[in-house]
Amino acid sequence: MLLVPLATRAQTQTTDTSLFYDSHFHLTNYVQEGITVQQFIQVMKGKVGRSTLFGIPLQQEWSYGNTGDFAPTYYLASDAPLYYYSFTDAYIAMAYRSLSKDDQKLFDPMITGFNPADMYAADHIKRVLKVFPGVFSGIGEFTIHKEFVSSKVAGEVASLTNPALDRILDFAGEAGLVVLLHNDINMPYPKPGQEPYLLKQIASLFRRHPKTTIIWAHCGLGRVVQPVKDQLKMLDVVLSDPALKHVHIDISWDEVAKYIVSSPETISATAAVINKYPDRFLMGTDEVAPATQEKYLKVYYMYEPLLKQLTAEAKKKLLKDNYARLFDNARQEVRKWEAAHVGN
Repeated sequence: MLLVPLATRAQTQTTDTSLFYDSHFHLTNYVQEGITVQQFIQVMKGKVGRSTLFGIPLQQEWSYGNTGDFAPTYYLASDAPLYYYSFTDAYIAMAYRSLSKDDQKLFDPMITGFNPADMYAADHIKRVLKVFPGVFSGIGEFTIHKEFVSSKVAGEVASLTNPALDRILDFAGEAGLVVLLHNDINMPYPKPGQEPYLLKQIASLFRRHPKTTIIWAHCGLGRVVQPVKDQLKMLDVVLSDPALKHVHIDISWDEVAKYIVSSPETISATAAVINKYPDRFLMGTDEVAPATQEKYLKVYYMYEPLLKQLTAEAKKKLLKDNYARLFDNARQEVRKWEAAHVGN
């Protein structure tokens, strides 16, 4: 592996005028359609310096008996099931390989096409690294519990307590892959005062994998899975625990931004947590194949009130530095694993 000279690194940092690095981006949608990676580069141009790159691991089935001639492109548009679509990994790898070496530096592709309830899922991830060495930096976004999605997936329902998930995270730690995990912090429409059992399960999962770099997507929130009472205090408990220093949080998705900037109080409270733990948060959009730069930057501009209340250090780390630290390390570690395990 070629190491970038320090002078070149410093020059790159001083000439980078982009707004942020995107820790959470989908090139394709729930029917594996979207924009090309070349189109995405134009959407990013001048505003986003680096980005993860992945599709969606689930395919929405077009059931004629359910929707007739209407072809659903989103999981809420049909009652038909979703199924895992492993070809997404080959598609992302070939899209990345179609780029010039300079353009490849913009992206950190992620492996997503596996079933986290399958004990063979870790073997799929290992196989993808061997077939496409030099491409991937992480796994995800993949989902364990998600409102309206988990129950639609054909086959066994994924679980935070399933040993298949432990095998995945064990291998991610071994290979140096960053893990981007979606898991709602609570169930949709819980009864008042009902304790979120998922919070206990995910904390236990995190503790079982101290050598794995994990990003918890969306702060655990969803479209209808709203902030639970004292959620920021719960996040503080996680972030303050030395045993969970490998866990990070992204603030991606416009639905999450909607909750965070909903009032001066929520903005100030969120800013206080990010300022307290500046090394642990990442900026992401969760955009899916945006056709225009305006659409792509929507989430970033929604967060302007929050960014104004961050310290200079916290803002810089949230927008770029934490991404660079985690994914630069992943690039190096995964290439080392590939060099040791991929034959000539």
